[in-house]
Amino acid sequence: MQTRGAVIRQAPGELEVVDLELEDPRQDEVQVKLVASGLCHSDSHHMTGDIPVGTYPFALGHEGAGVVTKAFPNSKGIEEGDHVVFTALPACGHCRWCATGQQNLCDLKAGILAGPRWTDGTYRVHTTDGAPVGQMCGISTFLADTTVSLNSVVKIDDDIPLDKAALVGCGVSTGWGSSVNLARVQPGDTVIVMGIGGIGVSALQGAAHAGALNVIAVDPLPFKQETAKVFGATHAAASIDEAAELAKQFTGGYGADSVVICVGLRDSRVTGQALNAIRKGGTVVVTSVSPHSDGDAPIPLSDLTLSQKHLVGSMFGGTSGNWDVKRLLNLYRSGALKLDEMITQTYSLDDIQQGYHDLHAGKNVRGIVVFD
Repeated sequence: MQTRGAVIRQAPGELEVVDLELEDPRQDEVQVKLVASGLCHSDSHHMTGDIPVGTYPFALGHEGAGVVTKAFPNSKGIEEGDHVVFTALPACGHCRWCATGQQNLCDLKAGILAGPRWTDGTYRVHTTDGAPVGQMCGISTFLADTTVSLNSVVKIDDDIPLDKAALVGCGVSTGWGSSVNLARVQPGDTVIVMGIGGIGVSALQGAAHAGALNVIAVDPLPFKQETAKVFGATHAAASIDEAAELAKQFTGGYGADSVVICVGLRDSRVTGQALNAIRKGGTVVVTSVSPHSDGDAPIPLSDLTLSQKHLVGSMFGGTSGNWDVKRLLNLYRSGALKLDEMITQTYSLDDIQQGYHDLHAGKNVRGIVVFD
């Protein structure tokens, strides 16, 4: 079938909305009509070339939700008409990582930026003249319609608004999990969250719901500092140095229990600054990405050892999509998780590049594309 979607033809490059040819699903796949897709900063890293991809043109988007339009009988029980959320990382269900409750580390993740199916190297999406088009994370939610593996979708209840549910496919799961699963925030903790975008506000919510007493948001933009208070921040600071001083005031000079780094693009200094801001035995969770060309980061190794500090990487917040998508949406339904408030602006597919200009200008917590 023919569809439309946003692709990059090179890096650096901007999104271009084009007509595309989409294959029908195979036995282990479904076809989905998109309702909404979040504009995550990760897609921008592919536009700039900070994170290279394996195929051009490359159809971006990895945070979305929609309605199944074609499906074979399958083990997940997903049928035509079902509402689904895409998971940014696939989960096969049987590799070592999936079998031990770490679906975010599934072996299928190795192929998510290559472009083709990870099963046989063929492509689901092509240009109108037949050239292959790569799919981001195997899903490409910047397409009006997409064909994906069953490993990349989670069925959800029909009463949950799909434009809100889309956010759980990446940003909310990643931020929430970074605080709850990886920083392991405890009641009474003092937590610093650096970077107040879609992932950052989700990390704030995770820290607050885990019982943190002091939640300090760090962002240089006054708009983001004010926004942070809607999502559970008790205090806001313009810099990590300012936040570290606040944390010491709240803890008798010890420092924060944890820092979650959610800045848009991490430079080599940020990790060391975060480690300096935590107490003995504290934890820094590195959720942000840095350019693949970056080398070593300067961190205080003696302090890391002698103060028994913890430095933890975060992939998808340590969440397991098949369970955590539904868990987080149940929290939303109960009023315990704010999703509506995250959406600052909606865009049409044709205006998607403007959405990324607004993201870089600091105007949005989360922009979303709403499809016709």
